[in-house]
Amino acid sequence: MSSVFDTTRRRSLPPQGVAEFKEIFGTRFVTSGAVCAHYGRDESPYPECPPDAVVFPRDADEVAQAVRLCNQYRVPIVPFGAGSSLEGHVLPIEGGITLSMTEMNQIIAVQPEDFTITVQPGVTRTQVNDALRDTGLFFPIDPGADASIGGMAATRASGTNAVRYGTMRENVVSLKVVTANGEVIRTSSRARKSSAGYDLTRLFVGSEGTLGVIVEVTLRIYPRPEAVTAAVCNFPTLADAVRSVVEIMQTGTAIARIEFMDERAVGAVNRHSRLELAETPLLLFEFHGSAGGVREQAEVVREITRDHGGSGFTWAENPEDRARLWAARHQSHFAGLQLRPGARSVATDVCVPISKLVDCVTQTVEDLKSAEFPFTIVGHVGDGNFHVQMLIDPDSRKEWQAAEAINHRLVHRAIGMEGTCSGEHGVGIHKIEFLKAEHGVAGVELMRLLKHAYDPYNIFNPGKVLAWDA
Repeated sequence: MSSVFDTTRRRSLPPQGVAEFKEIFGTRFVTSGAVCAHYGRDESPYPECPPDAVVFPRDADEVAQAVRLCNQYRVPIVPFGAGSSLEGHVLPIEGGITLSMTEMNQIIAVQPEDFTITVQPGVTRTQVNDALRDTGLFFPIDPGADASIGGMAATRASGTNAVRYGTMRENVVSLKVVTANGEVIRTSSRARKSSAGYDLTRLFVGSEGTLGVIVEVTLRIYPRPEAVTAAVCNFPTLADAVRSVVEIMQTGTAIARIEFMDERAVGAVNRHSRLELAETPLLLFEFHGSAGGVREQAEVVREITRDHGGSGFTWAENPEDRARLWAARHQSHFAGLQLRPGARSVATDVCVPISKLVDCVTQTVEDLKSAEFPFTIVGHVGDGNFHVQMLIDPDSRKEWQAAEAINHRLVHRAIGMEGTCSGEHGVGIHKIEFLKAEHGVAGVELMRLLKHAYDPYNIFNPGKVLAWDA
């Protein structure tokens, strides 16, 4: 694992640069070992990799000043939101400055008539919904962690609601971004559509901090549904559960969430969240709409699951019960870690066309049966996306290699099925090598040309998404 951290590539600020940062940021330019260590970790299995310093900007102008200095001195700058990334996205593997967004946490404007809200990048998804509580609107994108909006935009995050509401790609209306020369640009207006020029918003959404620093995000928000209900259904096998999902999606049933957990994940969630779910493969459903529409949707789903061996179709109509159930699902990553105390999680995800989902999941389970370490499988299977969590001894090279071999086979299996190496985690460090298989040499070279044009001195989160050199 440590081979990704080539110390010969580290670039540090010279004394003059340190003095200039201190003059601008004062005590918000921090070189403390403890603080730098905190910003040298995320939820990936990679070892600690601290930056040389951490800067805490409060507005776009301060970010622009920090970027200009890093560009002047050719020093890396890595934005850091909540640190919940799973693929090493925020690790400063070439040294330099980490830009903590924790103090850029203001709600800038709520525009309920236009169904938009504008926030600073350090605002979390729960803060957004707290700000919307009295408007009758909500923001539906919900990755497992309480991630920052800037990080969610940078990684093109999604979550359990993606099957109905889409991902960050569909729900970011506009961005403000600081470019390598320290200019602040707006990628688009707040209009619901535009045919004016290149789609810069979509270029920065998913760029993982490698093309610029996001300093403001305008999001699409939605009316809260009239009626919401959730249900749980157990299955004898994983394949039965996944076949149910495929048939449900093929009927066109308007469902808000379909989540899968294998029996290991269910057991972990039961212990972590003190639930009493039957420990077999299960599906979690949520239905949004009118009271009558919700009942109709649920009845269609109940019949399909019954045809595939589903049982115990139980309801969670009470808001508190629903919230507890979904909170447990969101905590499945941390629940899984408790299956092997002291382990590190090698997490991976893929996404395939829904018609290929059964084959991809069942072949992956067969592959995992030979693993000598615990694992769980969960998924936002309504859109063909599922996750594997492998719990390895951080000191065991053998287990790391075994987990990586399983990950390689899973990714190439998904790409061979016309899927993708990542449905929502992103590339980070972990999946750089798979881009050529997915996009081809010419596609990756076009991405590299964009990187070189936007960031000629390779200061923005270097070593992520793709290699600087061919």
